[in-house]
Amino acid sequence: MATNSGIEWTEVTWNPVTGCDRVAAGCDNCYALALAKRLQAMGAEKYQNDGDPRTSGPGFGVTTHPRALDQPLRWRTPKVVFVNSMSDLFHAKVPLDFIRDIFDVIRETPQHTYQVLTKRARRMARLAEKLEWPENLWMGVSVESFDVVDRVDRLRDVPATTRFLSCEPLITALPVLNLEGIDWVIAGGESGPRARAMDPAWVEDIRDQCVDADVAFFFKQWGGRTPKANGRELDGRTWDDMPELVVASA
Repeated sequence: MATNSGIEWTEVTWNPVTGCDRVAAGCDNCYALALAKRLQAMGAEKYQNDGDPRTSGPGFGVTTHPRALDQPLRWRTPKVVFVNSMSDLFHAKVPLDFIRDIFDVIRETPQHTYQVLTKRARRMARLAEKLEWPENLWMGVSVESFDVVDRVDRLRDVPATTRFLSCEPLITALPVLNLEGIDWVIAGGESGPRARAMDPAWVEDIRDQCVDADVAFFFKQWGGRTPKANGRELDGRTWDDMPELVVASA
């Protein structure tokens, strides 16, 4: 079964890969790692099965789940799908052939729209020519702080039909974003007991850059101890802009 998602900008999550590790300051309070630890404490065997893998056993090691590959083939209605909410598709330990298998499933189910988000932008760009990119794949990179803004340049090198940035958890200002070739920007504050504060000016600046560049802007949340504690209004309104959903040709 698909896992219905509480993430405002998607509908379901699909995890043919689980497991990850830290690459930047944005990873410090990783929700996926926290969730994996909770599930393991409750008894991992109860939450790990071939149809819907949610954790990858001891620790948070990268694990591929081939038996999860056919999940989208069984969905009867079109869905917006966040791929690998519990991992990073371009992690060094995910084999190229398995990435190709995931891309094949995406291509074979053009009724769905798939969102892939990575912090491993260099490997993504390095493998781009070795992959056949489906029309219904949205490719994104995390840009949570100014020191990783080079990921945007790597994203521009990828022949994805739709490209997006996830500025969440936003932990520094991003005063100069080159939005050429970018279709969508998500911004949001960090949640959880160790959430780092987000300056409202940082979000307002990103929003203004998107408006000026005619790029869709989605404000997910202000953040805080609990995800929805402080709401998601910005300047008296919600910002829910997204790229147009286009059904790819079969």
